Amino acid sequence: MSATMSVPDAPTTTPSKDWRKQLAPYERPSVPRALLDLATSIVPFVALVAAIIVVAPSSFVAALLLTIPAAGFQLRTFMVFHDCTHGSFLPSRRANRWLGRVLGVVVWTPFGEWKHSHAAHHATAGDLDRRGHGDVPTMTVAEYQEATPGARLLYRLFRHPAILLTIGPFVAMMITPRFYSKGARARIRNSVLLNDLALLVFVVAFCLLFGWQTFLLLQIPLTLMAGGAGVWLFFVQHQFEDVYWKRGEEWSYRDAALQGASYLRLPKVLQFFTGNIGLHHVHHLSHRIPNYNLQAAHDENDVFHSVPVLTLGPALRSLRLKLWDEENGRLVPFSAAAQPAAAA
Repeated sequence: MSATMSVPDAPTTTPSKDWRKQLAPYERPSVPRALLDLATSIVPFVALVAAIIVVAPSSFVAALLLTIPAAGFQLRTFMVFHDCTHGSFLPSRRANRWLGRVLGVVVWTPFGEWKHSHAAHHATAGDLDRRGHGDVPTMTVAEYQEATPGARLLYRLFRHPAILLTIGPFVAMMITPRFYSKGARARIRNSVLLNDLALLVFVVAFCLLFGWQTFLLLQIPLTLMAGGAGVWLFFVQHQFEDVYWKRGEEWSYRDAALQGASYLRLPKVLQFFTGNIGLHHVHHLSHRIPNYNLQAAHDENDVFHSVPVLTLGPALRSLRLKLWDEENGRLVPFSAAAQPAAAA
């Protein structure tokens, strides 16, 4: 059994061929449930931002304290945005698209570009030969041993929690989404440019109305907390000791979903703010299931009852894992890459 997660005694199995039929009922969006999600995400977030603006001139401490729940609701808003990119939040494809574009400004993420890159992540997660599509950069032990000293240093810096969870959120939330890749399609470029334009208008207007100091007081803590939580969630959902990585024809979409995406079992309050995304194994097997149906899909289908389970403590400790040991099939710390020749 892994030292960083619990795995049920039941053997790992590939779901039967009719798993799509079994999950189809959970893939039906519900307008009332979607409206409830909006009422418990974007509405309190906007209300808290307004409260911060009001109290900031008279009490820095009170405004700073209000950013804590605001960050939680911004993270929950991102999960609604995430569902919109999958077209799973609302029954209407057009409604998902337009709501996603609006929420993309709130969470600083261009809808069309993220929809495209995240779809690539779902299609390649756990495939060693197709790394680099919306995943956390991961070297194998052999690749790390063969890398130049400079490449090793950069990789070590990137994977260090002090950087991953501080600088990482600013890069992931504020910088990277502002650009599109070379050769990107027109709709991807337009998505990025329109999101950038909307954010520029918002930031300028906010600073003119309420001052740049209030903007920084709001944005820096939000990025650190909401962005940091998002980076950590994305990390632990695919970075645990017995995670699934295969090459080429050995790779299976279904096995990658059930063994390469963790069931992050969080306390209920954290499950609320993270929009049930801890049920990541369900989401990766069927991205058409909206967040508000993930728990029911997990509870009512046996295929999900033998997946890797992480609780909060082991999930935090998974940050020490850095490299994929292809020979033994597990994620390991840097110490596992020590070369006998170097030690001699």
